[in-house]
This record gives sequence, C-alpha cells and structure tokens, in this order.
Amino acid sequence: MYQLNFTHPEHIYFIGIGGISMSGLAEILLEKGFTVSGSDSQKSSLTELLESKGALIHYGQQAENIGNDIDLVVYTSAIHPDNPEYAAMKKMGIPSLTRAQLLGQMMKNYAVPIAISGTHGKTTTTSMISEILLKADTDPTLSIGGILKAIGGNFRIGHSDLFVTEACEYTNSFLSFYPKVGVILNVEEDHLDFFKDIDDILNSFHEFAKLIPSDGTLIINGEIPGADIILKDLSCKVVTFGSTSEYDYHPEQITYDENGNAGFLLVTKNSREAVTLGVPGLHNVYNAIAAFAVADLLSVDFSVARNALTDFHGTERRFEYKGMMNGTTIIDDYAHHPTEITATLAAAINYPRKSLWCVFQPHTYTRTKALMKDFAKALSVADYVVLADIYPARETDDLGISSRNLLEEIKPLNKNCYYFSSFKEIENFLYENCQPGDLLITMGAGNVVNIGENLLDR
Repeated sequence: MYQLNFTHPEHIYFIGIGGISMSGLAEILLEKGFTVSGSDSQKSSLTELLESKGALIHYGQQAENIGNDIDLVVYTSAIHPDNPEYAAMKKMGIPSLTRAQLLGQMMKNYAVPIAISGTHGKTTTTSMISEILLKADTDPTLSIGGILKAIGGNFRIGHSDLFVTEACEYTNSFLSFYPKVGVILNVEEDHLDFFKDIDDILNSFHEFAKLIPSDGTLIINGEIPGADIILKDLSCKVVTFGSTSEYDYHPEQITYDENGNAGFLLVTKNSREAVTLGVPGLHNVYNAIAAFAVADLLSVDFSVARNALTDFHGTERRFEYKGMMNGTTIIDDYAHHPTEITATLAAAINYPRKSLWCVFQPHTYTRTKALMKDFAKALSVADYVVLADIYPARETDDLGISSRNLLEEIKPLNKNCYYFSSFKEIENFLYENCQPGDLLITMGAGNVVNIGENLLDR
C-alpha cells in the first residue's frame, strides 16, 4: 500500500472530490500544503469551498484529467473499474488509495484517534462527541458524515492529539482505520449488496474492534444481538452502555418536552446525573450516552459535556427543521433503514402535530428488496405515507422491484399510502392535502430533501 509522508506534500487527485467525506480529506491535505485536484459531476458548496482554498476541480470525469504530475489518486467504493479516470490511473501506473485507506493513514498522525461505528447513528453521535470536545476547548480534528453547524461544515482541522471520525462498515472500510478509541452503537443487517448476512456483518465489527490496541478502549452497546461475537479475544478495555443497570452507563426516567426532545438520568456505577437533550427521540438518548462515555474516557468535565448536548440541535438531514408550508411543519431526515425509520417516526410522535405525513424515497434496490416487509411495518406508523421511486445510488440492476412493490406491502397495514413517479406529482399532492398543524417528514438518503425545499419555495 502506498504510504503518504505528511511532511513531504505531493499532488493528490480525488475522483469524486465533492463527496461529504472526500471533500473533508481534501481540505485537510490542502491545509498541510499538498497540491489537491479532483473531479465531480457538478459544482456544489463543498467544491466551491475547496476551489477557494486552491484546489483545481474538473466537472465531469474524463481520462484526460489524469496527468503525469499526479502522485496519488484517491477514490471511493462507488468508483468502478470502468470509470474513465480510474482506468487512466491504472494504465499510467499511478499509485492509489481508497478513501478509507487515506483516512486511516491520517489517523496515524494523532495520539488519540476516535472512530464511531454502527449501522445507525454514526453522524449524530460523532457530532455530539465533536460538540463536547469543542465546548471543552480540546481543539480536535473532526471528520463528520454531515454538516455540523458549530464548524460550518463536515471537517475541522485542529492542533491537538484528538482525531474524531465516523467509521463505516460498508465494504469493510473501517478495517483500514487505526482507532485508539472505538465506539459501536448498534449492528443490524444492512449493505447486503456487500455482506452475506448478519454473521458476516458481526464478524466485520469484530475485526474492527480487534484494531483497538491493548491500551485503547472499546465503547459498545451491550445489547447488540451477537455482542459476544464482537467482544471475543479483545485485548483492549471494554466499556458498555444499554438500557439497564448491568451496563456501565444506562438511562432512567426518560421524558420528552413539548418539542419531543429527550431528558433522562444518566446512571453510572458512581453517579446519577440529569441530562436534557436538544434533539428528539429515544435513539438519541443512547447516542448521547455513547458520547458521554467518550467524554468520561477523555476526562471532560460532566457539566461541560451536559451543556454541549443541551445546546446541540442536530446536524443537517437528521430530523432537521426546514420550515413551514401553509401551516404544515416540514422536517427532513436521512433515515433509510427500517430501524432508522422507526426511530425517526417514534420521535415524530412526541412532536407537536396533527397528522403525520412521511414521504419516503427508498435507497438502493438491494436494501429495498432484502428488507421490504420491515420497511412496510416501519412506515405504516405514519398517518399518511407517500412513496417516491427508489434512489439507485451505486446500483444499476433494479432486481425487478420498484416502489410499487413497497406500496403493495404497506397498503394492508395503512390504506393511506400513495406512490407517484415524479417529485412534481408528490409536491402537488402534498401541497393540496397537507393541513395546518400537520407534520411532514421527507425521508431517505437520496435527494428526497428537494421535495420539502421545493414546497417551501412555492
């Protein structure tokens, strides 16, 4: 594997530089004096930021963008061998690293790299930890899979020994990392276009946990089914959290305020402390507990951590308030797995509203097919469900399924389910039928957010 020397800057080219993670890595390299160039399909606020800092960006991926002056090419798992830039790189013999491999090499430069993993909740928990460390004046370097308002982006370059990053299991990316502190929030079936089954996924998280050295710490949800598989043969310290007193951290007396934001007692072996969160939902109680456990490990004063999480109001696309349309509140959320949908709609139940509308855009054919019945059960909780076409992301084979199949699964559970083949049709339907006092959630990991934003522009 190609090894970067961070004291000798080179020319690095990013295929897909406008991605939320790739753009952040590019920004770090720019700050360290590297020459950075790359490509993306279209201009965005992230690419414009990189250009303002000196990056050369091509819009459109073409073989001629790859020149002999490039020392290293970085790409993501979404890039296939037939990509013209990837093919040109291979033909010219230019060294390459995946996004995860580059991030792993960056982590080596810090004494305390902290990696947050799990099927759900990574971005929110990483953001919570980031808010705590910023409030504690620890000057961390941060890599977040979403836009954090406190830093005005998804990356922050600090000057301490702390490096905080999300750790995604897809394609075993997080096995390229070097964590001193690892967090595992939950483990469920997902990314079944890559993993064989849940046992394969559990073994991947086990390999991630084994990366933590003997003087490091794993913070894990002790209630994960199959946690014993993850925890076998580890040399590091293990800290657990869960719903009962058998774990090192657990909540008691959970309540919700008029906006659905949670409050609870955080209970450890030695203390009981009241916590009020600035975000809604039971799932965020456990995300916050994981963040408190990290803060404890780093000796952050509890009052600092508590104040940080009271002031934390989420990241973009995580139960994000977008605005009002004729008296209807519009929220946007990234949920694209049945468990995430269940958590988001449960949070919405505690939010002030009349009818609850959910506009869902399924994400990838493989996930939709594998979890069809679970999707139907989770979505049927809403008063009204509106389905958009499946967002294919990296996939090209539709496997013979569509959102119409999901519609057929939901109808017996909730007759108020509708499908439209275009965003325009969905927007017209919502504009005509949502009533003052209703709550509308646009939901999915694709571009469904555009529906709510278009409605607000009317």
